[in-house]
Amino acid sequence: MKHKIVRTVFVALFAAALFASMASPAHAWDRPCSLARSAGSYGFTDSGTVIGVGPRTAVGVFTLDGAGNLQNGVATSSLNGSVAQETFSGTYTVNPDCTGTISVKIYAGSTELFAVTLNLAFDQDMRQIRGIFTSVTEPNGTALTSVVGLEAKRQ
Repeated sequence: MKHKIVRTVFVALFAAALFASMASPAHAWDRPCSLARSAGSYGFTDSGTVIGVGPRTAVGVFTLDGAGNLQNGVATSSLNGSVAQETFSGTYTVNPDCTGTISVKIYAGSTELFAVTLNLAFDQDMRQIRGIFTSVTEPNGTALTSVVGLEAKRQ
């Protein structure tokens, strides 16, 4: 009899907890991603290899304006051992499923180094971006093959 009461109480508590979890309001992370929610400053690191050129790594910051513009990008990079101070700007997209793209032009001083396109995934309630370089092009139009990943976190 005692076991039957304990089991009944356990089943009732389990059912109440299940019902409460189903009835709870949506969490902030359940909201779809959007340009507006992406706005903010991010710190980032990228690293990988530009095939035929050598390893690349960079660390820096950039701002997403919430309207599709990437601004104020600055970084220190190393490409096959050559260190450069970079600036970059461009455009970006965000889809409701938290994927997107970034297209930027990267400069050292006033000299364009590369045009780069990345595919993105936003996570951590849009506080983090993960990306992969999908295209790297020199100013003369030469396409380079790369295996470079990016991680960025909202500051």
